[in-house]
Amino acid sequence: MSVPPGQSIRVVYIEDDAKLARLTGEYLVANGVEVTVFAHPQAAIDVIVREQPDVVVLDLMLPDMDGLDVCRQLCARTSIPIIIVSARGEEVDRVIGLEIGADDYLSKPFSPRELLARVRAQARRSRGQTRAAQEEIVVGGLRLDLAARTVTLDGKDVALTTYEFDLLRVLAERPGRVLSREQLVELVRGGTDDGLDRSIDVRISRVRQKLGEDPKHARLLKTVRGAGYTIVPVRK
Repeated sequence: MSVPPGQSIRVVYIEDDAKLARLTGEYLVANGVEVTVFAHPQAAIDVIVREQPDVVVLDLMLPDMDGLDVCRQLCARTSIPIIIVSARGEEVDRVIGLEIGADDYLSKPFSPRELLARVRAQARRSRGQTRAAQEEIVVGGLRLDLAARTVTLDGKDVALTTYEFDLLRVLAERPGRVLSREQLVELVRGGTDDGLDRSIDVRISRVRQKLGEDPKHARLLKTVRGAGYTIVPVRK
């Protein structure tokens, strides 16, 4: 389940709790992950933009700058997967984090083993290792390049986060089939989320917005009330 040998994962961990950062960092390093820890977000942002690590692990409660503002800045300047870790575990905080572009959210206290699994999953996705055999998926005017992890709709580029890309891929692989929230979570990330919360709805809404669809009259990415979501192979 790890990234292949010789391709170690590089993580920037933004956390002002020195003890937690040290213990978590030591666990990740012991499992083959290169970790750089920052207590102050602005210095971390500069390094992330310059060095392009594989994954960012971001605490929300930071000195000098709110973690959500850090997330916004990173999403505006990079496409690196962001995993938010925070004691602010209310659903509204998870939703806000996902809405502004985070790829994952883990509530404190968390298991270092679970964080490692999520870091590895995000690294695989960002490196295009989730699907090797198939090169592209075409559904009507929608085209997903699995190697480059790019999306076009009617020839126009669509910029998605790593999680959004995988969510769209799961649906595009099964055109016309309705997938429940639980099925989507399982297929995208192996069931590490609670499919009963509304985070998947937030992600679907963001994908639909980026595809330029009206949620009330969607033609491509449809909601089936009480059942889930489906992609319908149509052209605009």
